[in-house]
Amino acid sequence: MAKNNMQNQREHLLKISQQLVQLGLNKGTSGNASVRFGDGFLVTPSGMPIEQMTADSMVNMQFDGSYELQAKSIAKKPSSEWRFHRDILAHRPEINAVIHTHSMFATTLACLHKDIPPFHYMIAVAGGGNIRCAPYALFGSQLLSNYALTALTDRKACLLANHGMIALGNDLDDALAVTVEVENLCEEYWRILQVNSNPPLLSEAEMREVFEQFKGYGQWAIK
Repeated sequence: MAKNNMQNQREHLLKISQQLVQLGLNKGTSGNASVRFGDGFLVTPSGMPIEQMTADSMVNMQFDGSYELQAKSIAKKPSSEWRFHRDILAHRPEINAVIHTHSMFATTLACLHKDIPPFHYMIAVAGGGNIRCAPYALFGSQLLSNYALTALTDRKACLLANHGMIALGNDLDDALAVTVEVENLCEEYWRILQVNSNPPLLSEAEMREVFEQFKGYGQWAIK
């Protein structure tokens, strides 16, 4: 049964990775994703184009950084970003899936080192009154993971300076929904900045009302 469950998770992780490309949120070999499984997690492989990936390409990792060696025909290393996948899942027990993208508008704002303020009430889907941008650090480094963890405190999404976006979810489908919404918000904010570099924002009180309303609001319901 456990083996079948792992295969199901591998297939779901592949499907989500394919959807990220189909939606234009990742291109080529950019981005990565993971899902909690058993005492560890499954993560997408390093440097493999999505059209070459299969369910068996997904790498089974442990929280100590070790990973399962596969057959030579499918042997792959985990994503170079495995550290922040591991650290997020280790520190956030309520989170079961992590998605990282280099999507156009999130990356554009990340390259400007901009937090996303409450210009729209849907900012609440990320868990707070803004979406933070973590400082720059080398991709794949422990420092980047440390910065990401801080930016994700009480949040389900953050930007990574000069890099991209991370989105979290209760499961892979939830993480994908957060990813899509954050990219939409980033596009809207980018377009607003072309007209007004200092747009009006919602107040803390108004955002508190949004969170209260979200307690019973469809897929974004706060539990």
